[in-house]
Amino acid sequence: MRFRRFSSFCAATGVLVIAASSAHADDAKTFQLEDLRKLVSLSEPKISPDGTKIAVVVATPDWKSDKRREEIDLIDVANGNKRALTWKRTGLGSLHWSPDGTRLAFLADDNGAQDGSDSKENDDDSGKGDDDKKAQIFVMPMDGGDAMRITHVKQGVDEFSWSPDGTRIAFITADEAQNAKEIKAHDDAFQVTDNNFLVRAALTPDHLWVVPSDGGEAKRLTEGDFSLQTDQQDSAPVPEWSRDGHSIAFTRFPGPWWGPSFQSVIDQVDADGGTTRDLVSDKGAFDFHYAPAGDTYAFMRARNGDQNNGNAVYVGDGQGAARDVTAALARNIDEYKWLPDGKSLLLAGADGTHHVFWVQPLDGNARELDLGDIQVARELSVSNDGRIAFIGVTSAHPAELYVMDSPNGKPRRLTSLNSFADQLRLGRSEAVQWRSADGFDEDGVLTYPADYRKGRKYPLVLAIHGGPEASSDLGFSPLVQLLAANGFLVFQPNYRGSTNLGDKYQHAIFRDTGDGPGKDVMAGLAAVAKLGIVDERRIGVSGWSYGGYMTTWLTGHYDTWKAAVAGAALTDWVMDYTVSYYQKGDVYFFGGSPWTKQYHDIWREQSPIQYAQNVKAPTLILGDVGDPNVPLINSYEWFHALRDAGVPVEFYAYPVDSHFPHDIVRTTDVYKRWVGWMKKYLQ
Repeated sequence: MRFRRFSSFCAATGVLVIAASSAHADDAKTFQLEDLRKLVSLSEPKISPDGTKIAVVVATPDWKSDKRREEIDLIDVANGNKRALTWKRTGLGSLHWSPDGTRLAFLADDNGAQDGSDSKENDDDSGKGDDDKKAQIFVMPMDGGDAMRITHVKQGVDEFSWSPDGTRIAFITADEAQNAKEIKAHDDAFQVTDNNFLVRAALTPDHLWVVPSDGGEAKRLTEGDFSLQTDQQDSAPVPEWSRDGHSIAFTRFPGPWWGPSFQSVIDQVDADGGTTRDLVSDKGAFDFHYAPAGDTYAFMRARNGDQNNGNAVYVGDGQGAARDVTAALARNIDEYKWLPDGKSLLLAGADGTHHVFWVQPLDGNARELDLGDIQVARELSVSNDGRIAFIGVTSAHPAELYVMDSPNGKPRRLTSLNSFADQLRLGRSEAVQWRSADGFDEDGVLTYPADYRKGRKYPLVLAIHGGPEASSDLGFSPLVQLLAANGFLVFQPNYRGSTNLGDKYQHAIFRDTGDGPGKDVMAGLAAVAKLGIVDERRIGVSGWSYGGYMTTWLTGHYDTWKAAVAGAALTDWVMDYTVSYYQKGDVYFFGGSPWTKQYHDIWREQSPIQYAQNVKAPTLILGDVGDPNVPLINSYEWFHALRDAGVPVEFYAYPVDSHFPHDIVRTTDVYKRWVGWMKKYLQ
């Protein structure tokens, strides 16, 4: 919930290098732009309650249509056998097994199931309502038969969950505008509050409803100005039924805009309706889940309520203050799940250059699990018998579905959807560690050219991660491998603000968003240079989102760079605060508004635009026209500053309303221009 400005890829006194992948045969092909079309993505891994099968959304790019072909696949845990459960559906997501495992519910926004058919062949919109184009809940029996649509809500469903007895489903949907007729007649002025400057209409809040799981009339449970969803979350927090089915807990946001979402709390309401009640009043609480039995619950919140810390997991029982059971880890937790014993949690998060699992007892120290070279993606699922399903990657292999028979078991790969990568000659990746001038132990990832030969020196490109609350790890990266295939060393430094080295490191970005992280990156670059393999006359810097911010900051403060690629770069904190969707989130970096005397100067001192006159590196600027995250006016400002100063600069904008293009054609174009710019100026 707290993470912002994510990069799309999924970016000194001593050096420690740890091998992470093996070389391929010399005659193998390297990773190329056309290989992007082969990359299959997986999401929503949900293991059945009995642990015997896993449902997962599989998406394959289609170059001709520039869309993704999606399906829900069912994977047998014992042998990896796969069968498709859906056909020609779109907008698939939010997979949820019924408590007894006999049915699978999911969201889809296609038109195909009103007649019980799972096919969209020959479908048209005649006689269909507007709700057919919005996400609705479908329920599919696992013993055969078509999926049945059980909701018909005009605004679509944002998220849902089963009741413990499987007879009802609680779901979240937005209210219809009260002045819909006036809006249609262009009487549509709306009040500006916490929205971003690209918004064209007021939002209505999301609220909680309940519907029978076999279809029927839905009943509203909550109403008011508060909301159960905000405008910039991929999905709403899942409503959580109490174990006896008598009440439902939900995340309550102040309103539908993301800006004040840090003030969220957990409320509950009777499943049959009634007045909402406080359950967790700690501001910033989210991701609430009851333990497998009883009234004990867990939720996430920035540690100690400080938004500059990582997310912690708190456990309570409603009888007193909840406590941070992850306090000893003192680092950001990406996700958690209860384990079946109800006495421990499975945690996922970054530890150095690895994304890992921990088992966290409610009383005691966390234990990190041995996953080998597998990096854990955010989504995970646990069955009633303790089996764990998750998406994982390695440095040499893209995403696949994995299972562990227990927290003490070894990961077992169940799919080979991206097996083409095993035939490629990839750049070898290693972890690099160094110490910053401020005394921080820091790290990053170094990837060698695919055709690396010992004794030679190579041009180097920095690919800096976004966030800043994120980190680079030893996982497969298409952009990094494209650069490695073209003869570049690629360095992905983690810097203060990153989530992989504990709260102290993450918190160090407070009131130091540019200078400190810049010094961290430069210390890492010095450490890599000590390896003796870098051609120090040919070094480029690049990044997307906060990685773009770091690129503009570094080119304005150091003369090291011979080329730069600034993607979706924040260049002016004051302007960004004024027009982006997370303006109140920016305040946590500095302590107060840029329009107050006390905080006036620091916002401007930490803005790269203040130092644009120092830039010498030829710069490629990229971004999306409708980006509400880092609005493109940041890039326009940077473009004109560099062009007017005579710096070689080119600027390309993509006509989409996202933070990074999601379609295969535009994604390919981004990477082609990115790599091409580095080749032009570094080779």
